[in-house]
Amino acid sequence: QFFVFCHGLLQLSQLLVSGYLKSSISTIERRYGLSSQTSGLLASFNEVGNTLLIVFVSYLGIRVHRPRLIGCGALLVSLAGFLMALPHFITGPYQYDQSMASTSSNTTDLCQPGAPGANLSAASCAPHASRENHEVLLVMFVAQALLGVGGVPIQPFGISYIDDFASERNSPLYLGILFSVTVLGPGVAFMLGSAMLSFYVDIDRVATAEVQLTSKDPRWVGAWWLGFLVASSLVALSALPYFFFPREMPKEVGDVLHTHTALGFPVVLLRNLRHPVYLLVVLAQVNISAMVAGLATFMGKFLERQFSLTASLANMIIGAVNIPGAMVGIVAGGAILKRFQMSLRQCSALCVLGMLLCLLAALPLLFLGCPTQKVAGVTYWDSPGFGHHAMECNAQCHCPERGFNPVCGSDGVEFTSPCSAGCGSVSIGTDSSVLNYTECSCIPGAGLARPGPCGTACSHLFLPFVVLSCLAGILASMSHTPSFMLILR
Repeated sequence: QFFVFCHGLLQLSQLLVSGYLKSSISTIERRYGLSSQTSGLLASFNEVGNTLLIVFVSYLGIRVHRPRLIGCGALLVSLAGFLMALPHFITGPYQYDQSMASTSSNTTDLCQPGAPGANLSAASCAPHASRENHEVLLVMFVAQALLGVGGVPIQPFGISYIDDFASERNSPLYLGILFSVTVLGPGVAFMLGSAMLSFYVDIDRVATAEVQLTSKDPRWVGAWWLGFLVASSLVALSALPYFFFPREMPKEVGDVLHTHTALGFPVVLLRNLRHPVYLLVVLAQVNISAMVAGLATFMGKFLERQFSLTASLANMIIGAVNIPGAMVGIVAGGAILKRFQMSLRQCSALCVLGMLLCLLAALPLLFLGCPTQKVAGVTYWDSPGFGHHAMECNAQCHCPERGFNPVCGSDGVEFTSPCSAGCGSVSIGTDSSVLNYTECSCIPGAGLARPGPCGTACSHLFLPFVVLSCLAGILASMSHTPSFMLILR
C-alpha cells in the first residue's frame, strides 16, 4: 500500500512535467514563433525515446531491481524537466511591439501615407529570431527525448511490481487507485499552467511596473518556464523512496506468480503478437492515446480561439473539469471490477460499453462551435484586391508584413494591425490606453476599430461544450482499468 502511494505520487509528478508542456504550448508558440505543426511534434517527441526502449525494458521485468530502476528513470525525468526550462535562461528578454499610437513616431502602428518604410519592419529581426528558435528547439527536443527515456521503467515496472505482490482480489483496486491518482498529473499540470501563465515571462528580469501588457493582450507571454522548475523538483523528491524498496515483497495472499522467464525475448514477443485479444486491446489503447494526446496538446488552444478565453483560463477549465472527470471514470471502472469480480469477457464488455457511450456523448460536440473569425486578408476577402497585408484600401500605408497588433472593426472584421485596417488616428484614454482607432479606410461606415481581436459569438455554447466533453471523458476512462487487466491476465 505504501508502494502504491509512492508510485501514484511519482506518476502524478512525472505527468506533471509532460502535461505542463501541453498546458503552455500556445504560450511557447507565441514566445519563440513556433508553428502548431512544430509544437505538436515537440509535444509528442517524448514518445520517441519511450517507444524505442519500452518493449525491451519491460521484458527485463523480474530480472532487475525494479524499484531502483524506477528511481533512476525518475531522476532522468527530473533532469529533462530542468532542460525544458533552460531556453528561458539562454535567450534574451521577450521583445514585444511597444509602438505608441503617435503619427510622429517612427515605430507607429498607424497608417502613414507617403512614408515608405516608416512603419515597423520585421526584416531586421528575422535572422536573429530564426537562429534563436533553432537553439531553443534543439534543447527542447533533447529534453523531450530524455523525458521519454526516463519514463520507460516507471509505469510498466510499477504496475508489474504491484500486480506481482498484491492479491488478485485487490490488484484491480490498487491499479484503479494508481491510475486515478496518475490522471491528476495532467490536471494539476493545467492548473499549474493557469497559475504560472498569469505571471509575465520575464518576471525574473523585469519589474512588474515596467510591463505595459495585461494577460488579455494578444502580445502577452506568461512565465511558461516557471512550472517546469516546480514540476521537476517534485519528481526528484518523489524518486528518493524507490532506492529503499526491496527487490521483492511478500505477496498479500498466496504465492508470487512467476513468469516463464526461460523463453527468449523474441519468442515472448512473437507469442504476444499472435494473440488476437492482446493485439485488439493494444490497438484500442493506441487509438485512445492518440485521441488523448491530440486533446491534451491543442484543446487549450481551441478553447482560447473558439470561446475567446485567455490561456490561463483555458488551462484552468481543462485542469479543474476535464481531468478530474477522467479520474472519476477510472475510479468507477476499478470499483466496478472489484464489486462484481468481473471475468475477462465481462471486462471487455465493460470496455465496449464505456466507449460506445463516450461516442454518443461526443457526437454533439461536432456541432458546437462558431465559424472561423473573419480576419481581413487571412480568412476573409470582401472585395477585389483583398490579399494578405496588401489590400487596396491600405495600399498607401506601407504596413509591415509581420506586424501583429490585432484590432476589431465596427463591421465585425478583424485586422492584424491598425495599419492593415488603414487607421489614420487614435483616441487615447486618461490612463494612456488606446480607446479606439478612427479614420480606418478599410472599415465601412464610421471607420472605427477597437484594440484587440473581435472574439467569437460562441460564449453561450461554452457551458454545453464543457459538460459534454467532461461526460465523454468520464465514460471513456471507465475502460482504462479493465483494459489493463485484460493485458495483465
